[in-house]
Amino acid sequence: MKKNILLFLAAVLILIQPGCTGKSTKKQESVAAADKQSVADTGYTGIKQFYSKSTLTYEATFKNGIREGLMKSYYPSGKVRQTFWYKNGMKEDTAVWFYEEGNIFRKTPFKRDSMNGVQIQYYHSGALRAKMEFVNGLRKPWLEEYTNDGGKVSDYPAVTIKTKDNYQKDGTYNIYLELNKKNIKVNFYSGEYTDGLFAPKTLKKINSSDFTGYIQLKKSSTAGQGSVGIISEFTTALGNKMIVYNKVTLPYNDLR
Repeated sequence: MKKNILLFLAAVLILIQPGCTGKSTKKQESVAAADKQSVADTGYTGIKQFYSKSTLTYEATFKNGIREGLMKSYYPSGKVRQTFWYKNGMKEDTAVWFYEEGNIFRKTPFKRDSMNGVQIQYYHSGALRAKMEFVNGLRKPWLEEYTNDGGKVSDYPAVTIKTKDNYQKDGTYNIYLELNKKNIKVNFYSGEYTDGLFAPKTLKKINSSDFTGYIQLKKSSTAGQGSVGIISEFTTALGNKMIVYNKVTLPYNDLR
């Protein structure tokens, strides 16, 4: 008897569950049919917020799981740090970096996820701070920096080049590199610009320390270039990368 009562109660519970009546089932079938007629969503659409513990770090707009539209990053204070604009998952248009007070620090143009165009920096006052140019993510050597009162910065370190000629002794020619201002870290490369652009991956780094460079050329059985290009990269007092090219003419035409 007890078993029959339990079976009866189970049957009643099943009948009263949402969607188990004829009316609810028809409603669900109608909704399912409507879903099938819409375009399938491949991911999240809307604005997502990302936190570090309880602090909002950035928020981004997504369309079908792909970044599309505005992205903002934030200072711990909650003030906007940077804004980017995305199109089909790639950075486009102008990215803006703000001082925490709200004034613009830097504007950087993007095209298909790479920096492309003239980047402009500003002081807190709004005065021009620096300008430099990128092409498809690579820097042009050109850089202009300004003091807060509008003067153009020109007192940059110079590259000092010394050579030691051991050609007659052991067939070598040595080039030593450093800046004429001490305690400034510098990257030295041998090679040339690529279509006028600084492309480090195409160059050979020749640092002997964080502050010096060294390259040894040796006598070979084939003709050399007659010169070697040296590209130096260091950080300025305003925090930008200065790129300097020097050409060292060689006294022998068979050095490599």
